[in-house]
Amino acid sequence: MLSLKYLQENKEEAIKALKIKNFDATEIIGRIIILDEKRKESQVKLDATLAEMNGLSKEIGMLFKSGKADEANAAKEKTGELKDSITELTAIQNSTVQELNDLLLQIPNTPHSSVPAGKGENENVIEKTCGTIPKLHADAIPHWELAKKYNIIDFELGNKITGAGFPLYRGKGAILQRALINFFLDENRKAGYEEVIPPLVVNEASGYGTGQLPDKEGQMYHVTEDNLYLIPTAEVPVTNIYRDVILKEEDFPVKNTAYSACFRREAGSYGKDVRGLNRLHQFDKVEIVQLQHPDKSYEALEGMVAHVEGLILKLELPYRLLRLCGGDTSFTAALTFDFEVFSAAQDKWLEVSSVSNFEAYQSNRLKLRYKGKDMKKPELAHTLNGSALALPRIVAALLENNQTPEGIRIPKALVPYTGFELID
Repeated sequence: MLSLKYLQENKEEAIKALKIKNFDATEIIGRIIILDEKRKESQVKLDATLAEMNGLSKEIGMLFKSGKADEANAAKEKTGELKDSITELTAIQNSTVQELNDLLLQIPNTPHSSVPAGKGENENVIEKTCGTIPKLHADAIPHWELAKKYNIIDFELGNKITGAGFPLYRGKGAILQRALINFFLDENRKAGYEEVIPPLVVNEASGYGTGQLPDKEGQMYHVTEDNLYLIPTAEVPVTNIYRDVILKEEDFPVKNTAYSACFRREAGSYGKDVRGLNRLHQFDKVEIVQLQHPDKSYEALEGMVAHVEGLILKLELPYRLLRLCGGDTSFTAALTFDFEVFSAAQDKWLEVSSVSNFEAYQSNRLKLRYKGKDMKKPELAHTLNGSALALPRIVAALLENNQTPEGIRIPKALVPYTGFELID
C-alpha cells in the first residue's frame, strides 16, 4: 500500500496519478489526512496522561513513606481517573489506526509515469509484434477439438471429477505439460533465479502482503474452516518468503522461480472466451519473482521482459508485447507489460504473461526492507514478478499453430523434454 508519509507529502501528485487508473482518490486521501491528525492528537493526550500517571505513581509511594496518607489516597483516586482516560484514549487510538489502515488498503498503487491513460484492455499500447502468423491447412481445428482428437486433454472427465474449468491431462498431453514446466524452470535457473517449491495455500497475512486481500472481486478460493486461501499465483507465497525481512543492500537482486498449480474462481466468466484452455479455475504456471534496490527496479523490469520474450521465441510462437493502460493495470502494479501469443485456429491473441513492477507497494504491506552500510534506518525494497510462463494458453497456441495433417509438431526446444517430436 502507499505510505501515509507519501500521501501527506504528495497529496495532489497522488490524486493526479491515480486518475490514470480511473480512481478518484480526492475524498479518501482527505479522510486519511484528517484521521491522521486525530491520531496524532490522541497520541499526544495519551502520552501526557501516561506521563502524569507515572509521575503520580512515584509520588504516591513517597507520600506513604512520608506518612502523608490523606494526600497519598487523594493521589490514588486521581490515578483511577487517569486510568479511565488512558483506556478511553487507547481505544480511540486503536480504532483510528485501524480505520486509517482500512482506508490505505483501498487505494491502488500509483502508476509509473509511462503508463498511458485508458479505461480497459482495448486501450493498451502495442509495443511490438514479432513472428509470423502460421497458415493452417484446410482441416485445421481449435485446440479443444485437437485435445479430443488426440486424447491428450479431457475436459468432460475433468468436469465429471470436479467441474468446468478443471481439465484432465493425459498421455502426451500430460507429458507436454510437464515438459513445459521443466523447460521454463530450467531456463529461469539459467537466468539466475533460485528455484523454490512453495505451499499452494496461504494464510490471511500472506494474502494481504501481496495485495490479493481484501479480495474485492471474490476471485480467491477460501478454505473457510481454516481461514486459508488457495493461491491464484506462486507470486503470493514466494514474495511472502520475505515478509518482515530486512535485507542487506548487497543481497540485491534476490531472484526466485517457482512452479505451482494456480486457483482462480473467475467469477462472471462466460461465453466463447472460456472455451477449452482459454480460462480455467485450476492451471499450471511458472513464476519469476525479483526483489530489487529502488534505483534498479526498472532496469530489472526490462531484464525480466527480455527473459520472458526469449522463452516465447524458443517456443517459436508469434507474439506481441503490450504496455498496459491505467484502466487495465492491476491494483498493486505501477507498470505492467503483457505478452500475448497468436492462436491461429481461434484467430485471436491470448495473454500468456504479465510482467510487473510493484515498486514499494507490496513491500510496505510486507514490511520488506533493506539496509545499506551508510543508511541510518532500513528503507522499503521494490518487488517485481512475471509469468514465465502460464501454461494453458501457451499449450492452446502450440497445439493450434503446430497442427499438420500428420499430427501436432513439437517445437525443437521442447523435444529433449517430451522425448517425441509429434503428437499423433
